[in-house]
Amino acid sequence: MAGQFEATIDIDRPIEEVFAFLADGRNDPKFSPRVLHIAKSTEGPTAVGTVYASTVKDAGLKTKREFRITEFEPSARIRWTEISKNLVTAGEGGYDLTPTPEGGTRLRVFNVLEGHGLGKLLAGLALSAARKDADAFAQRIKAAVEAS
Repeated sequence: MAGQFEATIDIDRPIEEVFAFLADGRNDPKFSPRVLHIAKSTEGPTAVGTVYASTVKDAGLKTKREFRITEFEPSARIRWTEISKNLVTAGEGGYDLTPTPEGGTRLRVFNVLEGHGLGKLLAGLALSAARKDADAFAQRIKAAVEAS
C-alpha cells in the first residue's frame, strides 16, 4: 500500500531564507524529532544527486535512511527519494515554496510512503500516523525556520 500525506503552512520569512534552511538536510532534526542524526554523504552544495544519510526512530525502532535529491529548483522546489531499503520508505517527497503577498513563504511539504515486503502491512499504520501529524509537522518546520 502506498499513500501520501501533506501539509501547507505560511512561514514569516522570505522565500530565499526558507529554501536555504530546507535545502540543508542537516536542519531536519530541528523540526523532526524522529531524526536522531543526519549527515550529507556527498561533497559540495546541495543539488540534484546530493545524498543525506540519517538514523531515525519510528515506533521505537531505529533505522538507517538515505535520501537522494532528485529535483532542486532554488527558492521554488525540492524533491527527494529514499534509496535505502526499509520496510516503509518515502518513494517521493518534497517541498514546494511560493511567496506570499506579505513577503513570507507558503510551504507545501509531502511524502509518498510505500511498504515493501512485510512493510506492506505496516505502511497503512505509518501513513495514518503521518497524516495525523502532518499539520503539526508543518508547524514544527515553521517554528524552526522562524527561529533560525
